[in-house]
Amino acid sequence: MEYHKTKSLLHVKNLLGHKDIRNTELYIVLEGREFTFEEDDFHTSIAQNTKEACRLIESGFKFVTGEYDDGGKIFQKRK
Repeated sequence: MEYHKTKSLLHVKNLLGHKDIRNTELYIVLEGREFTFEEDDFHTSIAQNTKEACRLIESGFKFVTGEYDDGGKIFQKRK
């Protein structure tokens, strides 16, 4: 699950203590067959200004998409 959160093969390799990255790749392939995200696996929030955007980022949200007519920007984080 860690790889699907971070998308970092080296991070997972170090986390698992593997010496050979091929072992890590094997685990990621096997886990990927069982691991799926549903849309409801995210909390979403909208920032209307810079202060709100900073607050969301500090609490773990990531910027998802653009500025809309009302000025809002969408952020999300995994549940």
